[in-house]
Amino acid sequence: MAQFSRRKILAAMTMGWGWQLRPDRWFSLPAAFGQPAGLRQRIPANLMKRTTRQAVDRALAYLASRQNEDGSFGVGAYRRNVAVGGLAGMAFLANGSTPGRGRYGQHVSRCVQFILSHAQESGFINAGAMNTHGPMYGHGFATLLLAEVYGMSPDSQIREVLSKAVKLIVSIQNEDGGWRYQPQRRDADISVTICQVMALRAARNAGLYVPNEVIDRCTDYVKRSQNADGGFRYMTAGGESAFPRSAAGIVALYSAGIYDSDEVHKGLAYLRKNVPKIDAFGTATHYFYGHYYAVQAMWHAGGDHWQQWYPRIHDELLANQQQNGSWTDMVCSEYATAMACLILQMPNNYLPIFQR
Repeated sequence: MAQFSRRKILAAMTMGWGWQLRPDRWFSLPAAFGQPAGLRQRIPANLMKRTTRQAVDRALAYLASRQNEDGSFGVGAYRRNVAVGGLAGMAFLANGSTPGRGRYGQHVSRCVQFILSHAQESGFINAGAMNTHGPMYGHGFATLLLAEVYGMSPDSQIREVLSKAVKLIVSIQNEDGGWRYQPQRRDADISVTICQVMALRAARNAGLYVPNEVIDRCTDYVKRSQNADGGFRYMTAGGESAFPRSAAGIVALYSAGIYDSDEVHKGLAYLRKNVPKIDAFGTATHYFYGHYYAVQAMWHAGGDHWQQWYPRIHDELLANQQQNGSWTDMVCSEYATAMACLILQMPNNYLPIFQR
């Protein structure tokens, strides 16, 4: 009965974004709890194999070994980056650990404390001197982790920081309806925008207030970013479609509660036609970023989309896992490993933000 979480009940009671309570999206109970046959058919089979779980176990052990004393992750330019920390925390949550509980419970707690310690009075979450060219990515992923954790283990300190982080996102939405690299109301791009709207969705699920008009403007922005081929361009001013941002565009619509629309169907068709080739690992631009959103898009789409997509990315990831359990990327191995764990563990359906 654990699937009937506090967060889902709150979401069902306060449908502030116009989401509809859809059993196939919100609840995925085992057959023993008396699901209708039609509902069972719409819930995808868990395609994780024994080898998948072994790969994830090795990856999470590697990730745990890379956590710094202050709870942070990352090396080089991404050392102590809150985005990497947020994603690492999500990877542990996706395996069933929660703050202080489970195999990686203490690691999750340290992730959360690191993020809380870098929350500014304005609500902005950033590791100060370790600033990258896109600190709102970090803010979005950090806020997402806090929202997921708060929904599982309500805590007054987390709520206070989370509330301020959400208010910051709301306050800096630009006139077009999107967000950009810096915490300022200037231009926008679809890549940063998806990070913010997922954080808002997670916070909304956890019971925090998010104004309807913020999501309405974001939805309009995302729709205007779609090209005729079904893919999404980086900014509304123009540009070609690309796999990573197109996957992000679809998930942005899902996060806004739009599951069945022309934009979604066209976007899914674009992804299936333009999936990076099987040998693209390590060479495709934004490989992990793109597949992180693509697997979410296909998971929510279900059916043949999911059944055909997951085995392909699953096999590709397992074939490229390093002996120490990690994956590599130009950002850092901690980032790549966290992303790979989130992709592979999608069928676990543990994280409320991913639940169908």
